[in-house]
Order: sequence, then C-alpha cells, then structure tokens
Amino acid sequence: MVALRDIREAQEILKGVVHRTALTYSSVLSEISGGEIYLKMENLQKTGAFKIRGAYNKIAHLGEEERKKGVVAASAGNHAQGVALAAKIFGIPATIVMPRYAPLSKVTRTKKLGAQVILEGDVFDEAYEAALRIQERTGAVFVHPFNDPHVIAGQGTIGLEIMEDLPDVDMIVVPVGGGGLISGISIAVKSINPNVRIVGVQTENMPSMIASLKRGRIEKIEGKPTLADGIAVKKPGEITFEIIKKYVDDMVMVNEEEIADAILFSS
Repeated sequence: MVALRDIREAQEILKGVVHRTALTYSSVLSEISGGEIYLKMENLQKTGAFKIRGAYNKIAHLGEEERKKGVVAASAGNHAQGVALAAKIFGIPATIVMPRYAPLSKVTRTKKLGAQVILEGDVFDEAYEAALRIQERTGAVFVHPFNDPHVIAGQGTIGLEIMEDLPDVDMIVVPVGGGGLISGISIAVKSINPNVRIVGVQTENMPSMIASLKRGRIEKIEGKPTLADGIAVKKPGEITFEIIKKYVDDMVMVNEEEIADAILFSS
C-alpha cells in the first residue's frame, strides 16, 4: 500500500513547498516525565498543520485531465486549508465541504485560499458523505483526509524528518483520528528502525480506531463531541486500519479533562 520509497519520493516532491519544522526540546515536559521530550512543531507548518504535506503530494500525482476537473474534500478545518493551499499552488479549483460546527477562523482561511466552501452536516462524516456526492456529480478528484496512499506518504515525511534530526529516538507519540498521520509516520520510522515504539493517542469521546482494533474489524461509532475536533472521526479508513495493525505498538485513550489540561499547559 505505502512503502518507505513512496515517503522518500513525497519528501522530494515537498521540497520548497512545506516547511521543515523544528524538533524542539521541551525542558518542562522532560522534567515532568523524567525523559527527554521533543516536540515536532507542525503547528508552525503552512496553514498551521501537517495536512498540506499529504494534500500537496496527492495533487502532485494527478494527471493533467484530473487537475482540470479540480478537487473536492471534506474536513473539519486543517485538511480543508491544506487542500485549498495545494490547489492554489497548482492553480486548480477546489471545493471543500466542512461541518457546520467548523471553527469560523478555519472556514474563513479556507475561503481566503481560494476554495469554495460548503457547510453541511454536524460532524466530519456527514460532511464527507456530502463531498462524495459532489465528487460523483462533478467528476472532481476526491482528496481523502487520511485513507489515501499519497496522503499517507505525504504525512510520513514527518517521520523521515524526526529520524534525520533525532536518530536515537525511543518512542514517538502521535494523535489519531482517521489514522493518516500515524500510518505515514509509523511506516517511515519502522522501516528505518523497527525498535522505535509508535504510540497512538485518541480521545475517549471518539475512539473509533481503538474500538476497531479491539474488535478486529473497522467499526463506526457515534461517539460524543470532543475538544479534539480535528480527530473526531467516526470510522477509520481501510488502508490506515491495516497499517496501524502492522506498525503501531500501542494505542491509548485520553479524556476531555486531560485534553483541556494539556491545552492550558501548552498555551
């Protein structure tokens, strides 16, 4: 599905397009944990999130005729901006379906990047279904936020950067929604050093990947609203599910109080 060579190819494609974000040592977290903790600063990436990596890599692999038809995507915010920026760079039209609860700031920034924004549904999955209907009607290329090999390979470039900047890393902790980020990182890292532990973190209000792994098959759950709206995904992807089963060492859940404390601590 996705191999190290695909991620290295994505790294070449993304040169000069995305920031190579810093891996910053956190003295406070290191003191609290008793270990050496580094933060991969993708919050300083273009559009404020890693999503531009996968979106750009996906569009870069489209043929000329596909690009003429434009792209369509569904997102709660970060993927929307990544797709919109990538489409703007390539000079192609983009339509983004966002849930009605999506933060106004993200909706506004997505529009400013030139994308047509449609608000539909209360959660990501409902926006996703609406985006698929638009794709069927228009013939535009659907850019999936996580269940796509090119998107996964693009996100995996983060893993390459971590291994280049900190080759003796012991463990990498990754947030999980649909699983695209941890899938790419785990393939890159485990292909270079299988001894590095990869741990995924998911909110207990929407633990779709954890529930699916426990049951041995992909499960759709209803869940509850969460502060971690960017990873509120009811159903994992088929591709990411198989990758996580193979490469990820552990998955843990955190509750809303722990998420809120972490936000206050890091602000």
